[in-house]
Amino acid sequence: VLVSHEAAADFIVHVIEAYGIEASDRFLACASLTFDVSVEEVFGPLASGAALVLASGEDRQNAGRLQALMRDQAVTVADLAPALMPYFDVDALPGLRLISTGGEAPAPALVDQWAAPGREFWNGYGPTETTVSATLMRCLPPSHGRALPIGRPMADTRVYVLDACLRPVPVGVEGELYIAGAGLARGYWGRAGLTAERFVACPFGGAGERMYRTGDVVRWRADGVLEFVGRADD
Repeated sequence: VLVSHEAAADFIVHVIEAYGIEASDRFLACASLTFDVSVEEVFGPLASGAALVLASGEDRQNAGRLQALMRDQAVTVADLAPALMPYFDVDALPGLRLISTGGEAPAPALVDQWAAPGREFWNGYGPTETTVSATLMRCLPPSHGRALPIGRPMADTRVYVLDACLRPVPVGVEGELYIAGAGLARGYWGRAGLTAERFVACPFGGAGERMYRTGDVVRWRADGVLEFVGRADD
C-alpha cells in the first residue's frame, strides 16, 4: 500500500491533538514495524517530544513481560490489541493515562475494566489504505454489554455509509463504509487493477477525488457515531 509522507504526517498531527500527547508522556512502541500502527507509536512521540519506550520481540510475545516493562518505564500512553488486554492487571499500571485499541472489535467489558478517572480508553478503526485510523472515539463506562462504536471520522477525513448504488443510507440502516480525505493512500504498488477496484471516484467531492471502498458494513447511530456490523462479503 502506497501511503504518502503527507498522509502520515497529517495522521500524526491529529493523533497528537486527540490524545493530548505532551513532552511529559512516555509512549509504548510494541507493534512490529511492518504493522501500520507502528507509525503512530514511533512518530507520535517523536513529533511531540514525548519519550519512546521500545518493547523487544520477547516483550511483545509475553503479556507479563510487557506489563512489567510498562510499569518499570512508567508508560503513560499505549496502544494494545484487544486480544492481549485481558491478560493485564490494569491496577498494576498506575501511570497509564491513556489506552487505545483497534485492529479488531474490542469486547465491551474492556472499557469497563480499563476506563477510569485519570485513564482514557480510545477505540479506533481504519484500514492501512486510509493511513492507520480513519475513525476514533473515546469510550466511557459503563458499556452495558453493548458493542463499542468505532467513532467519528478523524480531522481531514470524511466517511460515507452507502448502498449498492452509492447513495447515503439513513441513520440506523446498514451500508458499506467508504472513506475519503487526506489520509487516502495512493493505491497498491504494482496492482493497477486492484487500485481501480478499491479506490473509486467520490461523487461527493471535487473533480478527480477518490474514496476507498472498505468492504465493511456499518451504520450510523442517532448520536452521530459509527457502529461496525461486519464484512460485506460474509
